[in-house]
Amino acid sequence: MNAPFQSQAIPHGARRPYRDALDYRLLAATVFLLVLGLVMVTSASMSIAEAKLQNPFFFVYRHLFAISLGLLGAVLAFATPMTWWERSGTALFFLGILLLILVQVPGLGKTANGATRWIDLGVFSLQSSEYMKLFAVAYIAGYLVRRGDEVSSRITGFIKPLLLIGVACVLIMAQPDFGTTSVILATVLGMLFLGGVPVWQFAAMLGVVGMALIGLILQNPERIERVTVFLNPFDQAYGAGYQLVQALIAFGRGELFGVGLGNGIQKQFYLPEAHTDFLLAVIGEELGLAGTLLVIFLFAFIVWRAFAIGARAEALGQRFSAYVAHGLGLGLGLQAFVNIGVNTGLLPTKGLTLPFMSYGSNSIIVACVAMAVILRIDYENRRLSEERRQGGEPWAP
Repeated sequence: MNAPFQSQAIPHGARRPYRDALDYRLLAATVFLLVLGLVMVTSASMSIAEAKLQNPFFFVYRHLFAISLGLLGAVLAFATPMTWWERSGTALFFLGILLLILVQVPGLGKTANGATRWIDLGVFSLQSSEYMKLFAVAYIAGYLVRRGDEVSSRITGFIKPLLLIGVACVLIMAQPDFGTTSVILATVLGMLFLGGVPVWQFAAMLGVVGMALIGLILQNPERIERVTVFLNPFDQAYGAGYQLVQALIAFGRGELFGVGLGNGIQKQFYLPEAHTDFLLAVIGEELGLAGTLLVIFLFAFIVWRAFAIGARAEALGQRFSAYVAHGLGLGLGLQAFVNIGVNTGLLPTKGLTLPFMSYGSNSIIVACVAMAVILRIDYENRRLSEERRQGGEPWAP
């Protein structure tokens, strides 16, 4: 068996096996979003940080710290073979369940803005629901590899993993966090559909999940208000629709190319959560339609590359890696879609960050790790393809 980095004789003129070991376009798109996010968080947060904390760079420093942790996590994730994720998927999922339970333990869970979603670790607050996005993908991917025939032939194979996912979603809703619950459920259902679930079973379960989500909305007056207000926010421009109205004003002021970086007005105490959930509105005001479309294009590109990498892994017989790439790409795409929809008034207001960009340590870390895993899958695809092209033994991590 060839060692992973052992040099081999290559015919003259042949492509060197590991010269193109990364999808550099995908890496560049991710780095660009991280850098642009840092710039826009700086622009959006300085006024409020100076007024409330007497330190205009308070959120900037914390965002830089989050990016540093995210890059460290990304390096570790990229160095981890996919075989480890496959072996550890179930254990990671139950670790995620444990973390979700610990959030509800008095004295451990940290409450902010009426939600208990964090475990206070001193210099860092761990948001366990963010990590469940990763753990759920690894668990479902492993289940599809082990029980693929059952999933495609019997309804019990479809229902079993959803029972455990349901437990996680109940614990997340207890925080409460409707947005993260919706993203995890949609991601898991998408993975199961790609894993071969019959269309009629998928449609039936989609209906059940949809009814459950509607029920969760109807039993909470605040959620009902959010759903109804976004249809015409100007009816309550100084009430429940205030945040969306201010976001729409920001997009309107930006026009085609924006008012200029740092020159936005809405971030100055008009638009709540400007550096977190509504960062895209600040981008729309300061960089205009051009900047907004660029961000949307980059997210679309990332999702496309993730699915292409997954399809390549499937063609190489690496089913677990294929499902993970599809799941992570789907999860990142769904979260970006919801955030963009909320900012532009296409969806009801929900507390979901824009991946790679918004202020929020756990979101940044999870997004960076997810991207590193996708790049690792691509790296292993390229290694395996090169080994097979050369006619040697397939490379094993």
